[in-house]
Amino acid sequence: MTTTLRPSGPLQQGDDGARSRRYDVCDNGRPVGAVAISTDAAFGPTAGVLASLAVDEARRRRGRGTIAALAAEEVLRGWGCTRVRVEVPAGNEPARRLASALGYTERSRNMAKRLGPDAAPLPAGLTARPLSEEEFAVWRQDAVRTYAQEWVERGAEPEQARLKSERDHASLLPDGLATEKMRFEVLVRAGEVVGQLWVGLREPEPGGPPAGFVFDVEVRAEHRGQGHGRALMLLAEDVVRAWGADRIGLHVFASNTPALKLYESLGYTTTRYNLAKAL
Repeated sequence: MTTTLRPSGPLQQGDDGARSRRYDVCDNGRPVGAVAISTDAAFGPTAGVLASLAVDEARRRRGRGTIAALAAEEVLRGWGCTRVRVEVPAGNEPARRLASALGYTERSRNMAKRLGPDAAPLPAGLTARPLSEEEFAVWRQDAVRTYAQEWVERGAEPEQARLKSERDHASLLPDGLATEKMRFEVLVRAGEVVGQLWVGLREPEPGGPPAGFVFDVEVRAEHRGQGHGRALMLLAEDVVRAWGADRIGLHVFASNTPALKLYESLGYTTTRYNLAKAL
C-alpha cells in the first residue's frame, strides 16, 4: 500500500500570501479520500490550517489518515508555515485521537448553551450600565494587546498573534462602540466598576438562526472570587434574550480552568475543540 496526495484542484493564492489547495488521498494511485489545507486568514500566511480530512469508510483504520495528514503538513512547511491548527467537532472522538497521535494539543474550545425564557436578576448590590466612549477607547487599546499575548502564551508566534488580534477587533467592531448588534456593559458595585462584558449577536452559519456570542468577559483582579463572573455571564444571557435569540456561545482557552468550570456550571457544553502543533 502506497498512500500519497494528488492535487484535485489548482493552488489558490492571494496578494497577501494566502494559499489553499485540495488534494485526493490516493492508495496506489486510486482516490480513497480527500484533504484540504490553507494558510490561516486569522494568523497570517505563516500559519496553516488542516481544513478537512476524510478517508472512505471501507479504507479506514489502515493508517491512511495519518499518512495523509503528515503529507499535508509537509506541504504547509513548503509554503513557509511554522504552525498548523485543526478544528474537531465535539463527539468526533476518532478525529481527536488521530490529532493527539500526530502531536496536536488542545489550545481552546468553543462552547454553547440553549437559553430558557426566564431572565436572571443581578445579585443584590450589583448594577449594570453601558460602557462609555472614554472607557471603550481605553479598553480597546488594552484588549488588542492582551488578546495577542494570550495567543503567544499558547504557542502562536508574536507576529501571528498580533495579526489575529488586530484583524479580529477591526472586523468585529468596524464602528467601534456603535457597531450594530454589539453590546458593552460594565458591572458596578457601590459606585465602583468591578467587571465588564462584550456580547454580540451573529449567525453561527449562513442561513442559521441568530445566536449570541460572548466575546469578552472580565472581572478586575481585586474583585475576583466574589461571583461577579457568574453575574456577568447571566447578564450576557439576558442581553441575548432581549435580542430574541435562544442560544449563546463563547470561546475559551483550554488552560483557563476557572472559566471552564464556571461555564460548565452554567450549562455550557463543548461544541468544538481547537488543536494546534508546531511544524
